[in-house]
Amino acid sequence: MKKIISWTLRNIPRKYLQLVSHFVMKVYAFFLRGNKVECPVCSSTFTKFVPYGRVVARENALCPNCLALERHRLMYLYLQRKTGFFKENLKVLHVAPEYCFIDRFEKMKNLDYITADIESPLAKVKMDLHNIPFEDNTFDVVFCNHVLEHVEDDIRCMQEMKRVLKPNGWGIMQSPQEWSRATTYEDKSITDPKEREAHFLQDDHVRIFGRDYGQRLQKGGFHVTEDKFVMEMLLAEADRYALPKEEIIYFCEKK
Repeated sequence: MKKIISWTLRNIPRKYLQLVSHFVMKVYAFFLRGNKVECPVCSSTFTKFVPYGRVVARENALCPNCLALERHRLMYLYLQRKTGFFKENLKVLHVAPEYCFIDRFEKMKNLDYITADIESPLAKVKMDLHNIPFEDNTFDVVFCNHVLEHVEDDIRCMQEMKRVLKPNGWGIMQSPQEWSRATTYEDKSITDPKEREAHFLQDDHVRIFGRDYGQRLQKGGFHVTEDKFVMEMLLAEADRYALPKEEIIYFCEKK
C-alpha cells in the first residue's frame, strides 16, 4: 500500500488527486474502523491513519475521512486552543487550500472565507502569490502552508501576504524544513526535475528551508513567534492525534 501511495503522489498531478482522492479514501476508511487514533478536524476515529509520502510513505499520516495530514491536525488544534479563529469575525485568505479545511471553514458563520491558488481546482480565486489581486489591509488572517518552497521568490510572496493583511492581522505559513541545515538552501541553476527532487525533496520544490525559516519570514516583514505547541503537549495526546512531534508553528503578525 505504501508503495502504491508513493508512486501515485509522484506520478499523478496534484490537481487531479485533489478531485478524486477523497472518494477512494472513503472506501478505505471502512476497513480502518477503530478507536486507537482520532482526527481532531473531523472527529473520526480509526485503528490507524493511512500511510502518506512521495518518496517513503510515512506511517499513520492521512485521515481517510477528511484527508487531514499530521500538519493539518496540528494546525487545527492550534487554531482551536491558541487563537480566536472559531469565535471572532474574520476575513480570511487561504492560499492553496487543503481539502480537509475548505468545507468546514466555508460553513463557519464568523468567517468571510476566500480560497486562492494558481492552479488548484479547489480554490475559488486564481492567483499568483507574487502579485496578490487584493488591496492593502484587506484580510484579518492569511493561511499559506507548504507553498513557499514552490515559488520563485519566497520573500516577495511573504511581503505580498503582509501587504494584504490588516494591521494586527496574523497568518500561519508552514513549510517543509531540514533541521540539519542552519540556512535555507536554493540554487536556481537546478532545473532538472530529478535533480530538484534529490536536492529539495520534491521535483516541484525550488528550495529547502533550514532553521532560518523564521528569520526569512521576518525578512518578509512579519513579527514571528516560533511556537513549540506540539512539543509542550502530553505525548499520549500527540500520539492519539498522530501529530508531527517536532514541528514549530510559525505565527506571523503584521505589527
